[in-house]
Amino acid sequence: MRTPPMRVFLAWVTLLLLSSVVSAQDYDDPEEKKNKPPPEQESCTGVFISYNFIEREKEYPHVKNATAQAWAFKSQLTVLNAGLDELKAWRVFIKFQHEEVLVSVTGAVIIDGDDLPAKVSKNGTLFAGYPMADLKTSVETAGDINQIQAKIDILGTVFGIKPPGVPLPKTIRLENDGYKCPKIMRRGSSMYSCCVRDKKHKVKPTKTKFLPRQYGDLSLTYDVLQAYAGSYQAQVTIDNNHLLGRLDHWNLTWEWMRGEFIHSMRGAYTHRRDPSECIYGPAGQYYKDFDFSQVMNCDKKPVISDLPADRANDSKVGKLPYCCRNGTLLPVVMDPWKARSIFQLTVYKIPPDMNRTALSPPQRWKINGVLNPTYKCGAPIRIENTQFPDPSGLQSVTTAIASWQVTCNMTQPKPKEAKCCVSFSAYYNDSVIPCNTCACGCEDTDRKCSANARPMLLPPEAALVPFDNRTVKAKAWAKLKHNPIPATLPCPDNCGVSINWHIDTNYRGGWTARVTLFNWDEIPFEDWYTAVQLNKAFQGFDTVYSFNATKLVHRSANNTIFFQGLKGLNYLMGETNGTNPSKDPRVPGKQQSVISFKKKDNWDIDITKGDGFPTKVFFNGAECSIPTGIPTGSSDKRARVDSMLVILVGIATFALMTDRFHW
Repeated sequence: MRTPPMRVFLAWVTLLLLSSVVSAQDYDDPEEKKNKPPPEQESCTGVFISYNFIEREKEYPHVKNATAQAWAFKSQLTVLNAGLDELKAWRVFIKFQHEEVLVSVTGAVIIDGDDLPAKVSKNGTLFAGYPMADLKTSVETAGDINQIQAKIDILGTVFGIKPPGVPLPKTIRLENDGYKCPKIMRRGSSMYSCCVRDKKHKVKPTKTKFLPRQYGDLSLTYDVLQAYAGSYQAQVTIDNNHLLGRLDHWNLTWEWMRGEFIHSMRGAYTHRRDPSECIYGPAGQYYKDFDFSQVMNCDKKPVISDLPADRANDSKVGKLPYCCRNGTLLPVVMDPWKARSIFQLTVYKIPPDMNRTALSPPQRWKINGVLNPTYKCGAPIRIENTQFPDPSGLQSVTTAIASWQVTCNMTQPKPKEAKCCVSFSAYYNDSVIPCNTCACGCEDTDRKCSANARPMLLPPEAALVPFDNRTVKAKAWAKLKHNPIPATLPCPDNCGVSINWHIDTNYRGGWTARVTLFNWDEIPFEDWYTAVQLNKAFQGFDTVYSFNATKLVHRSANNTIFFQGLKGLNYLMGETNGTNPSKDPRVPGKQQSVISFKKKDNWDIDITKGDGFPTKVFFNGAECSIPTGIPTGSSDKRARVDSMLVILVGIATFALMTDRFHW
């Protein structure tokens, strides 16, 4: 029986309609679902940060040990300002945990200045936005996602996490002041958090749209003084704000991000002058008829140093206030005039920045000195334009065209990475506790010694000679005192400067200590200083006899006594040969003074139990390695006399050996 044509037609129409309905249903597109933000982002009223792991690929060499296998990975960090306050100079901390090595980062810079590729699994990594450092609000941009959100693409290597495991960081958080981030949420290959304003944080009102100046142990200001279409003149000011901070022979480096080069400088110079970097680079392609032989520096990462004092009045490179001190920055407590350094530079730009408003400071700043604290610098932040007084003396000011600030802070020295060390001794114990083993590093791998063994106690005279001359004395002392002698002797401290703190006397109304500074290097230290933190004995400080002393009560140096040399004694000379170099040990440079303390306001102090020993010691701003133990023993007078006798005999012996040592 044949089906009527009308029924066939209706059946086809019905099938077409059903097909259209099915195809029009709102099925989730896999790609759309993948890029769809989490619901927590939609409800966030602060700053939403997220880390998304994208993909990985096995790297060579292919190994059987899964924990040693390297994988190339791609991830993306997103920072979205979903609040009502503009987020200035955003910073995000990421605590990686799988031995990650970052190879490429776009949209941000690593704030501590580590060069790529950078191992980032130890202490975490701080990212700062560049070139988009500030994130505006949705209200003031009509919801323009490109102005309220920053995306940072991360490419690197990760170890030991094979599929289907996801190598996510341990944590992420926004580091800007005034924000707090709740517990991190994890979902699949993503982690995220909505950071909100801390209601307890008081925001200081500002009159400008820029951030207020920040406090740092070192503050570096990058001021643009003159601007042209293809170049500009800038001034860099370095201020030492820390009471104990210092730099000697400072070296400053940064990284140009947009192809700039330094044409000339005043008040400083660069260590390398090679025009080939400009000639064969983008600058040479644009400035085709330019004489690059006269250019100061073409490096992407120039190394800049202060000029020596004899160039201060040079009409071409000197004649700047606060310049030309051979790289010395002293604390304000010593000399406020020497706590600042200034230099100027002329910078040339390349396309597409050929207009006078296209100004961008260099990134990834680093600064260091010789036997000084280690400083960690942040990213440049835009601040209110610096004001300069009129040079003619009129009651007017001139403002910079644009200003940025970089703050650098002193870091705590890591174990075996100090730059100076301390030894302890006392009248009631005839052994000296020497500096810690490898206190300043153990790079000499050929030496047959133990880098982890405890240092051997020494007789007093052994502390006055170089380490290589102590071994016989240390062994003999150990036998005399019935102390064990390790099969592998401990390595030296390897410090260029050591400080001995000796408890000299202890009586009813007070006590005295003696501090001795030793310079084991050949380079002398001008305007040296040392500082000791005495948490229990600070209040009883009375006087020092051969140094100048200042009591410091400040959040950065609490319960600290600051010592510096008297006029004419401000040099800590370097190590010299003995009287007979063929057999006499070398003689260190030395400065020494006795310090007296009273017990009037500190009767509960117990000198024999260690209350007279410092908890921190600094030399020229660097924190020194301190022994893990203190001398122990009886406090009776006989112990003191015996100990002093041994010390005096040791000193006399050493003086006779060298005929040059003055106690």
